[in-house]
Amino acid sequence: MANIKVVVNGVLGKMGQEVLNAVNNAEGMDPIAGSDIASTVDQIALPTGNGVIPVHKNIKDAVRGADVVVDFTNATGAKSVMEAAAPTGANCVIGSTGLSQADFEAAKSLAESNNTSIIIAPNFAMGAVLMSHLVKEAARFFDYADLTEVHHEAKIDAPSGTAIAIAQAAAEGKDGTFEAPAAEKELIKDTRGGNHSGVVVHSGRMPGRVAHHEMVFGSLGQTLTIRHDSINRESFMPGVIMAINASGSSTGLTVGLDKIMGL
Repeated sequence: MANIKVVVNGVLGKMGQEVLNAVNNAEGMDPIAGSDIASTVDQIALPTGNGVIPVHKNIKDAVRGADVVVDFTNATGAKSVMEAAAPTGANCVIGSTGLSQADFEAAKSLAESNNTSIIIAPNFAMGAVLMSHLVKEAARFFDYADLTEVHHEAKIDAPSGTAIAIAQAAAEGKDGTFEAPAAEKELIKDTRGGNHSGVVVHSGRMPGRVAHHEMVFGSLGQTLTIRHDSINRESFMPGVIMAINASGSSTGLTVGLDKIMGL
């Protein structure tokens, strides 16, 4: 069987470089090109030192001949990838967050009309996906829920897509709304955080973090804490490789790595 030909969008960024390295070292995969709107070069060396790949500013120029395009840029970049890749028959693996409901509907239409696969996940760390699963299972036993997420200082959206997915999993598991008592005197505005179906959400941004999510459930006389930390960007790569492999055996839109993991 021929190797899977992979294009990495945002290839010069931190996540793009991790994806390129993971694909370059994965059995049965070949990185064939990269795309980056900020590129000032027309090629880069592969991490293993066994050749170079072209780098294009326009994703439309990069997708020719690709089986799968991977994107970890932002919502705008993700939409550009899906619009460019699906009509060529290339599948997409999207890790960018900030996509709207309309974007998901457009992705579904693109995948179905072009008989391709588009996989979108808020988090590719398997531990984080398992955390959402465990949160959903535990939620019905508790009345209070506080969720804290902390990411690196350059992350543009808050809360994170993973935090939103965790809060939604809690709401689905609860099949209702948690109690979220308001402060009688809020001495600093918004101290209590955001609110999603009664799940109180707090976002932090600072250097030294990659991705931290911690859910604390509370009830009379007890708390339950479920926490996941991504220590570095390598933590996402097994999930990315899993999604690339899975994209060839499915069509349509798949949202969440949990579907691929069989949770």
